[in-house]
Amino acid sequence: MMSLYVDTYSGRVPLSLPSPGGSTAPRTDLDLAEALTKVSPKAQAKARSTATDFEAMFLNSMFSEMTNGVKGEGPFGDTPGTGVWRSMLTEQYSKNFAKAGGVGISDEVFRTLILQQAKVTSQGAA
Repeated sequence: MMSLYVDTYSGRVPLSLPSPGGSTAPRTDLDLAEALTKVSPKAQAKARSTATDFEAMFLNSMFSEMTNGVKGEGPFGDTPGTGVWRSMLTEQYSKNFAKAGGVGISDEVFRTLILQQAKVTSQGAA
């Protein structure tokens, strides 16, 4: 089965989202498809960037907590410079994870932002 896509300035946005059951066919997100027609490509790119940045911040928080109690030798050891190095490492990990697709948070944030912007655009035109 081929997925449908809407081209946006920042990339391709799938119109099909996986269903919670996993074994059934994905549902088509017609609300998002309609909203994307009302929002400019520039605004879509900004929303995508904002959503990815939000996911990166969330992942950074999670990675920081994961490595907080790690002791030992080497890069995750317990030396005076480890805290600074570890925070920079987790920041880069989180940015790379989010940029590569993340864990799905940015897709939902993007959808919410686009739906809100489309609603504001529709109300302004009415």
